[in-house]
Amino acid sequence: MNATIKEANRYVLNAKEILSEKANRTNGVYQDKKYVKLAGQAAYCGVLYALDDFINLPQKASKRKSVDFYRSFLTKYDKKTFSRV
Repeated sequence: MNATIKEANRYVLNAKEILSEKANRTNGVYQDKKYVKLAGQAAYCGVLYALDDFINLPQKASKRKSVDFYRSFLTKYDKKTFSRV
C-alpha cells in the first residue's frame, strides 16, 4: 500500500472515529451536526486523495481539481458510475 492510499485511509478512519466518539448517536441518528459535518469533510478528503492516486495526479501542494474533472474521469473509466445521476 503506497503512502497516498495510507493517507486516504487515515482520513476515512478519522471520519469514522469522529462519528463514533463525538457525534452522539441515539436510536441510529447522529445528534451533533457539527461532528457529522467534520466527519463528512474528512471522508471526502480521503476519497479525493485516493482518486488523485488512482488518476496519477502529481502530489504537490496545488489547487485541487474540480468535481467535474473527477466526474468526467470516472465516467470515462466506468460508464455505469454516473448513468443514474
